[in-house]
Amino acid sequence: MIKTLYIRNYAIIESLEMHFSEGLTIITGETGAGKSILLGALGLIMGKRADTKTLYNPDEKCVVEGRFVIQSYSIRSFFERNDIDYDDELVVRREITPSGKSRAFINDTPVNLKLLQELTGYLLDLHQQFDTLDMQETSFQIKAVDALADNKKLVLEYQELYQSYRSEQRQLEQLLVKESTASNESDFLKFQHEELVNANLQSGEQKSQEAEQVKLDNAEDIKRVTATSFQFLSESEQSVVGQLQDIGQSLNAISKYDSKIQGLQSRYDGLVLELQDIAHELERIADETEFNEERSVEIRERLDLIYRLQSKHNVKSVEELLDIQETLAKKLGQYGDMSAEITALRERIAEKESRLFEIGTQISERRSQVTDGFVSDIKRLLGMLAMEHAEMQIDILPQPSLGPDGLDQVNFLFSANKGARLQLIREVASGGELSRLALVLKSLVADSIPLPTLIFDEIDAGISGDVALKMGRILRQLADRHQIVTITHSPQVSSKADVHYFVYKKIKDERTVTNVRLLTKDERIRAIAVMLSQNPPSDSAIENARELVEQS
Repeated sequence: MIKTLYIRNYAIIESLEMHFSEGLTIITGETGAGKSILLGALGLIMGKRADTKTLYNPDEKCVVEGRFVIQSYSIRSFFERNDIDYDDELVVRREITPSGKSRAFINDTPVNLKLLQELTGYLLDLHQQFDTLDMQETSFQIKAVDALADNKKLVLEYQELYQSYRSEQRQLEQLLVKESTASNESDFLKFQHEELVNANLQSGEQKSQEAEQVKLDNAEDIKRVTATSFQFLSESEQSVVGQLQDIGQSLNAISKYDSKIQGLQSRYDGLVLELQDIAHELERIADETEFNEERSVEIRERLDLIYRLQSKHNVKSVEELLDIQETLAKKLGQYGDMSAEITALRERIAEKESRLFEIGTQISERRSQVTDGFVSDIKRLLGMLAMEHAEMQIDILPQPSLGPDGLDQVNFLFSANKGARLQLIREVASGGELSRLALVLKSLVADSIPLPTLIFDEIDAGISGDVALKMGRILRQLADRHQIVTITHSPQVSSKADVHYFVYKKIKDERTVTNVRLLTKDERIRAIAVMLSQNPPSDSAIENARELVEQS
């Protein structure tokens, strides 16, 4: 509930603070005194837009701050979800700077208007005479009928199951899309993988194949040069090795005369042996080297395959192709057969759908059982409020499919005047009649729906006397269970107040300023007497006002 409202530098309000009753707070005052300005300021902390024209002093910022007690609202999750500190006493503040910049705060945490609107929607229900009312919304109408039908437990079970049902439906849709996509993609991946597997690639083979291909392409030159070299080194009459052997024998003969020659001898002998070994190796290479056309074709085909795969996958080595092959294998493993999962999901959805229809049917039956009595009570109370010709009808129509609130579409049809066609509430022009309808509806469901603070602006427009007294009683009864703030011109309604504020204007520094005063019991009686007669009130009006207050 709202505890206090502080306003500074707004419209013709310089500064004021109001404290609200837990029950019924009444606000009265002369026409034009500024009662609607209070609602405008309240609208700011509810997230409505404002501009610098609302500033009383254009050189100072406007501040509107509301303090609320919220421990009974069960909205802690809102604070957790939006990372805002929670406290049982909530402070909501709105500031408008002279430059036109607007700032909003929840417990001193800066927030945007959308977040502010969401939070205050849980706290305040502002009904101005020409506003659209939440009773026009299908969600409220369904909640009202379900509240009277005592459907809370069934609706909770249905909605929890429905959320799970819709979640699994979305999972199934995603899985079917994934299966379709996977089928096309896996075919392509499978083709690529099989192509690499069938290639039977071996790490390092590209280099060895390329080397062998070069050798085959140059086999004739290799054979000719190595054979000629062997002949020159070892087989000809004047072979290099033979001549070196003769030199070696001569050096050996004189080595005993010079120690330096002895030192060279071993090195020289090693050189001769190395040349002999090279000659034999060249002979072996010459003997082994032959051009093999069949093998050359085979290698070219193998390398062509490797080069084509490398180009296709934009890589430069067999090792990279093998990595791609492994990656494709892993991806294909992820595209397992989804049919079993899809079948199981479809079975779960079908079971939940069957249960939802079962619960939904029970909810529909209970709704249908209370509508006649609900309509009768609405018409009775509207008749008490000078709307004896008002007509009401609640249509409960089957939906073609499961919905979040059951199997029904609930519509409230209303007509304020005799003979007028019943229409959806949202299609009926707003006005005093709809405000009274809102009061009646909410008074009937108040014990069943958790309602926030209800604020009514001139809900008593166009009524007086006994009808106004009955409206006051309805408001009084509603205020016994909910916090109510009502702006009124009715003395009968005013007499039911727990707290009564009087809005007035005064001249300060050559400017008109709106202010409010909390009335004492005697001041209340006098204010009500003025509403009953004139200012100053007659003695009989004062006695009549005293009687109204004491009867409340």
